[in-house]
Amino acid sequence: MKKKKMQAVLTAMLIAGVILGGCGRGNKNAATDNLYADGQGMAGMEVEAFDAAEKGFGYNDVAVLKEQEDIMGPNMNTEEYNSLKELGYKSVKNEPLSTFSADVDTASYSNLRRMITENWSMESIPKGAVRIEEMLNYFSYDYNLPKGDAPFGVTTLMGDCPWNEDARLLQIGLKTKKIDFSEAPESNLVFLLDVSGSMYDDDKLPLLQRSFALLVEELDEKDRVSIVTYAGSDEIVLKGVSGDDKSTIIEALETLRAGGSTNGSDGIETAYRLAEKYFIEGGNNRVILATDGDLNVGVTSESELYELITEKKESGVYLSVLGFGTGNIKDNKMEALADSGNGNYAYIDSLGEAKKVLVEQLGATLVTVAKDVKLQVEFNPAYVEGYRLLGYENRMLETQDFDDDKKDAGEIGAGHMVTALYEIIPVGSGQEVPSTELKYQEQQESVGVENGEWMNLKIRYKAPDSDKSQLDSYVVTEDMYMEQPAEDFYFAAAVAEFGLLVRDSEYKKDASFENVLELLEKADTDADEYKDEFVYLVKKLKKNS
Repeated sequence: MKKKKMQAVLTAMLIAGVILGGCGRGNKNAATDNLYADGQGMAGMEVEAFDAAEKGFGYNDVAVLKEQEDIMGPNMNTEEYNSLKELGYKSVKNEPLSTFSADVDTASYSNLRRMITENWSMESIPKGAVRIEEMLNYFSYDYNLPKGDAPFGVTTLMGDCPWNEDARLLQIGLKTKKIDFSEAPESNLVFLLDVSGSMYDDDKLPLLQRSFALLVEELDEKDRVSIVTYAGSDEIVLKGVSGDDKSTIIEALETLRAGGSTNGSDGIETAYRLAEKYFIEGGNNRVILATDGDLNVGVTSESELYELITEKKESGVYLSVLGFGTGNIKDNKMEALADSGNGNYAYIDSLGEAKKVLVEQLGATLVTVAKDVKLQVEFNPAYVEGYRLLGYENRMLETQDFDDDKKDAGEIGAGHMVTALYEIIPVGSGQEVPSTELKYQEQQESVGVENGEWMNLKIRYKAPDSDKSQLDSYVVTEDMYMEQPAEDFYFAAAVAEFGLLVRDSEYKKDASFENVLELLEKADTDADEYKDEFVYLVKKLKKNS
């Protein structure tokens, strides 16, 4: 960060500290520390990121902070992540179909960014925290827009795989139309806010308060807001307040304090009851849960949480989850909640990220345009010997799930993009793909059809208010291969290769930091502040490691 810019930020931080009453604990992980040396500061949020301090958001009681530190210790890390079994190569001869659920979550990327900016080395980053699909889906790409009544446009292209000379890389992209939230349907929103003792840090409840204040500024008279808090017990703070009564909502946010255990299940029950009470037919009915995920009282296991939220979503109320904080993140529980509640999961590591999720992408975050979105790729054995899907490990579906309308899948919001990458092993490639000889298919061994079609992509989805799915189909031909693909291809490849490195993937082959940076030089990252920030993170992690 340039000297003058740094001075401005430090001044703003000092002013914010005075306004906030000086009661906050100094925290090396505070959101205000997440500013980059090159001045990008969570993609453009610099001095203005502290403007919300003028609204008087209070820090937490010093006694509570001391109590928590005595119990936990100042640097104790109890973060939790699911273990992910990486997908290997599949033989087209044995498994010609690849089926998975769409995913628009982005939490993995912003959480990874937090770790890198806090100087974690590559070896210290939990492998379960690195979900390549969420890294890819954090960014915007120049995909085709929807045509006619279709909810999304589809883009497919192939190029050479940068880390595997024997493979091609297939890029699949879905894109929905972005909407102005002021033109969106009426919204019935319930803020379900964790105010337990584990939320006392500066990058938890204080950041949560400022983040939701940004969202409140985007609402108007057609919207309704309720607020439920939970710690040892749940409390209703607001009921069905008009979205244009911003002062009342923000004042309610200002009064929140952290303390107590975390009875999240009671809070969830209460939030859904309120959402159902103020339910808007044809509107956007949603609970927004903000937490570090530490649910230590009541329903706490992932299976119990899944059952609870799965039951509640049948009411037509969706769930979005926003994760906050460091050292105590329960990423596994937050992801399970969002997935089972027909919603999305984002991690807020700064006010800049809050602005991205709750202002810039508000339509995508809150307005669903297609639900239970499933993708299925059928590979032609005439051209493809094997394949490997990058990421989506916890989104895989059985073949029969694709046509089963009762099988839950991912939701896509207005303005969302979905990106999937496949490593494709062509027939005659130097790489062998393990396969099993089939006894009863010997007489009619599948050799495919040499018609120029490498694969067929099918997408099944439902309208937000429908229980019956629709099906679209797209053919990927040899003509879609390019020796010099578009810049988006190089950027997506760089993100995926970076993910392989951080996970220390057994399939990383020739992947390296140098190769990632070479790919990024071929992409126009200067025009996109978030992509430009990624370049910085790659360089920083290389230095850290």
